[in-house]
Amino acid sequence: MASSPSIARAGDAVPAPLRRMRRLATFMLVAMAALFLLSRRMEGVHPAWGFVQAFAEAAMVGGLADWFAVTALFRHPLGLPIPHTAIIPRNKDRIGNTLAAFLRDNFLTARVVARRMHRVDAAGVAGRWLADPAARSGRLRHGASRLATNILEGLDPDQFGTMVRGALANRLRAMQVSPALGRTLEAAIADDRHLPLVDAIIRWTSKTLDANEELVRAMIQKRAGAVLRWTGLDETLATSVVKGLHKMLADVAEDPEHPLRAKANEGLALLAHDLQHIPDVQAKVERLKNDLIDNPALAGWWMGVWEKIRGGLLRAARDPDRALAGPIGEAMRQLGQTLQSDAMLKAKVNRFVRRAVVGGVADYGDGIVRLVSDTVRGWDAQTITGRLENAVGRDLQYIRINGTLVGGMVGLAIHVVDMWL
Repeated sequence: MASSPSIARAGDAVPAPLRRMRRLATFMLVAMAALFLLSRRMEGVHPAWGFVQAFAEAAMVGGLADWFAVTALFRHPLGLPIPHTAIIPRNKDRIGNTLAAFLRDNFLTARVVARRMHRVDAAGVAGRWLADPAARSGRLRHGASRLATNILEGLDPDQFGTMVRGALANRLRAMQVSPALGRTLEAAIADDRHLPLVDAIIRWTSKTLDANEELVRAMIQKRAGAVLRWTGLDETLATSVVKGLHKMLADVAEDPEHPLRAKANEGLALLAHDLQHIPDVQAKVERLKNDLIDNPALAGWWMGVWEKIRGGLLRAARDPDRALAGPIGEAMRQLGQTLQSDAMLKAKVNRFVRRAVVGGVADYGDGIVRLVSDTVRGWDAQTITGRLENAVGRDLQYIRINGTLVGGMVGLAIHVVDMWL
């Protein structure tokens, strides 16, 4: 790799401080060479020029040696293929492997991460952030708002709604709801939480009877014998039956100990048992569930619900300040205060975070290491040379400057000792 073309290609990418340090180091080397030539011409004029010549000569040698050493790290000096030069470009794969091994051994092992995570109070940090509205404001929240808005606007509403509905439908089809319903009903009966359901059934039956009283009368009259219809007693019979039904429902509604309530309780208890243990009943419930899932009306209802959900999410994403100022913000604030004050909850959250991070390192640490190694291996020699030189090159130019000055001082010291001897 020739020196000058490489510098020309990377010149625009070289930071200004590094360019200044290069010029300064080169200027000092050229100045020492000029001073050496001047001292050679003036050697016979005065003995002091001998000291100047010794300083300039040694400084020039020291500067050249350090220039060669610094240059040899990144390229062939003067473009000459001298052995053991252009060290970094020739060993970039080994550098990548070494860097990856360093990360693995010192940062991405479960033991090291677990030890460091013990000092991290993730719950406390999250709690302070959630509890302080000012902390929740800023670039992070607005960036998340823009991201959420773009995602929601970019998704096709019909396609995504259908996809979500399909996922829910598949989940419901795979779930056997009958035993769950039976257990729920059984628990409600045990705690008397089914009584509002019984009361609601009684009220619904009474309202249904009121709404269909004429239908009930017509049915009774139709089934009455010809004699009753001829004598007009069919109307009296229908009125008595309707009044009797109304009185019975009123008595059941008012009397918690009514025998019909006991029968209703027995029926509900039997239903809870059958839902959990009778295959025929379970099969009927599953068929009803599947018919309900496949009903087009349910699909239309779901798309309407999904559009409302999507619209609400979009409004919240577009205006995070307004969303966080309402119930959501209050809930976040309360959660943040709880995370800070509840020691047990804080310990659980921190333990979960530690386990998650350690587990992630254990599962993906080798992948991260391979990513670093493969990334460095994939860089061309000029890329890695330019990046490393831009990162540390300014300090390396100080080596050239110091080499020039130290070399000059050593040369001056040797000249003084030589004169004394």
